[in-house]
Amino acid sequence: MSLCAVAQALVTFHLIDAKPVPAAIGLLFTSTLGIYNFSILLSKPKRPELSPYRRVRWFFSHNRLMVTFTIVSLLSLIPLFFLLSMESRILLVFLSVLSFCYSLPLFTVGEQKFGLRNIPGLKPFLITVVWTLSCVLLPILEAENLHIADVSMRDTMILVAKRFLLIGALTVPFDIRDLFQDRQSGLKTIPVAWGEKNAYLFCQFLLAGYIVLLFLFRNNGFNKDFFALALTAALMGWLIFRSKWEKNEYYYFFYLDGVLVLQYVVLVIFNFF
Repeated sequence: MSLCAVAQALVTFHLIDAKPVPAAIGLLFTSTLGIYNFSILLSKPKRPELSPYRRVRWFFSHNRLMVTFTIVSLLSLIPLFFLLSMESRILLVFLSVLSFCYSLPLFTVGEQKFGLRNIPGLKPFLITVVWTLSCVLLPILEAENLHIADVSMRDTMILVAKRFLLIGALTVPFDIRDLFQDRQSGLKTIPVAWGEKNAYLFCQFLLAGYIVLLFLFRNNGFNKDFFALALTAALMGWLIFRSKWEKNEYYYFFYLDGVLVLQYVVLVIFNFF
């Protein structure tokens, strides 16, 4: 997931014709690693070795190593944070609050504690907002602060909107994966409320909107970037259509999330020729 965040930031730097800012790239990598590990540590089951999820069993069988990674990554954020502009720092404080509130059990109903991630419909929205702002707005703020790019408000809004649609489409299959479990627990996710088939159609609708915004960005039309990103969006749509709640969990983490890395790779290949 850290590589996915870095790749998406590199996509943004490429689209605004700016060289990557090392401090921003480093912060995105370490913050994503730290937050995701922190979230898993907080949700540790009573007997992780009996968890139905292979990644949970693996994570807690290497508990000491993963705790070390988490601490080191979170501590590395301190120097990286102060290397960024004031605008970026304000954005990061806001995103940090959202990220930790997403994971922390802030509320109590009876004897059960829960966080923002457990509120119906809020989980995919929070994930999409945090990923979009960190991988789009942060690179733009840093590039403009260093005077290596000049991005209009119109183009910034289009970049934010199209990445929001892309990440939003990517969050739905993970709810499809948890469809049976969410139905049992009464959690109202999109697949539970609308049904599995309608959830697939909703994803395709979001990706179609993403492709339309690709065409509108900077009025570039059908250039190399359009074809590279449209190709990966089409691949994502196919992978989402192929996803089923009973699939192996690594289908989601390797293939679906892997498209976020593949996007940048395909962009580089298309622009090389």
